[in-house]
Amino acid sequence: MATKVLVPRLGEGVDEVTVTKWLKQVGDTINELEPLLEVNTDKVDTEIPAPASGVILRIDMQEGQVGKVGELLALIGVAGETVDSVQSAVVSEKSAQEATSVKEPAAAHLPPSTTYDLGFISPVVAKIAAEHGVDLSQVSGTGMSGRITKNDVLNYVQSGKKTANNKPQAVVMPVAGDQLIKHTTMRKSIAQHMVESKHTSPHVLTVMEADMSCVTKHRSANKAAFERDGVNLTFTAYFMMAIVAGLKAYPQTNSSWTDEGLLVHKNINIGMAVSLGEDGLIVPVIKDADNLSLLAMARSVNDLATRSRNKKLQPDDVKGGTFTLTNHGVSGSLFAFPVINQPQAGILGVGAMQKRAVVIDDAIAIRPMVYMSFVFDHRILDGASADWFLAKVKETLENWA
Repeated sequence: MATKVLVPRLGEGVDEVTVTKWLKQVGDTINELEPLLEVNTDKVDTEIPAPASGVILRIDMQEGQVGKVGELLALIGVAGETVDSVQSAVVSEKSAQEATSVKEPAAAHLPPSTTYDLGFISPVVAKIAAEHGVDLSQVSGTGMSGRITKNDVLNYVQSGKKTANNKPQAVVMPVAGDQLIKHTTMRKSIAQHMVESKHTSPHVLTVMEADMSCVTKHRSANKAAFERDGVNLTFTAYFMMAIVAGLKAYPQTNSSWTDEGLLVHKNINIGMAVSLGEDGLIVPVIKDADNLSLLAMARSVNDLATRSRNKKLQPDDVKGGTFTLTNHGVSGSLFAFPVINQPQAGILGVGAMQKRAVVIDDAIAIRPMVYMSFVFDHRILDGASADWFLAKVKETLENWA
């Protein structure tokens, strides 16, 4: 009996996901709990594991398609099992959905194509072939029993061979000239969020410089002890702790603008921007940051950064932030003008730490210095109050003991 792969509920209030990537194709074998596909919700990419071992018999939801919790994603069967033998299960699934008025996206209704010459053609394969004008009779199948898989079609297209309409597929993989790189779901989400933020808040930038001598000495003295506890003591943890001190001293910085008044948040939940390379960035949130010691903060920073890059975050991990830190200095930037993560009052950007000559007590000294760029919502904070907050962050770092 085939096992149905359904859209899971990934968090409170998460009712739908976007399929971003299938890690297995029709005809592939898979083991239970092995990653089957990737989905995106609230900018979080999450791997969905296979609920059973077997062979991928059918993929019912294509990449880019939005699915609601409980809808059918795919079917996993045993070796030698066919879609025909489990067709009644699929029909029953669709009938149940229609009876409860749960509508599937139109693409999910693409019927499988079966001909005596080609064998079973999955909806995914049929759609890709139609988009690129591929004559499937010219494609060699590498799947089970010679079945044509998605990769077979894509490889055929990328090979530059003629399609059914005798046009080469230069648009898919051009050898010269411009190339269109389609936006990912995450990139679209980031773009929309950034544009909305600039349209919502009057952004103002203020910059201060901090001497990191005390922090550097403390880190050198404690790094080995933290490692024995399995924690990498990064400078990010110190900036997080300094932000906590600033938010506690000036609570209006930990607030959001509403038409009725200023909503000052009781909890201090600090978002931490994590770069995912070409895939964009994501901002997981450290909840109740004001209750954490430096060790606990460093452990949380490690955990969220690792899970972000390994696509192990859950939707709840990126919700509820009241302030954000972005460390743009990792790529060498000295200072920047970050965009506020709505509906927060501000965002702190930290540049690259460099040894510079500074004047201390009328003498020139070499100190590890860092620029801190604080961008704030001018509806909530004025220049003076913003500088008070940033000065507190600076003071905390420079007097670390």
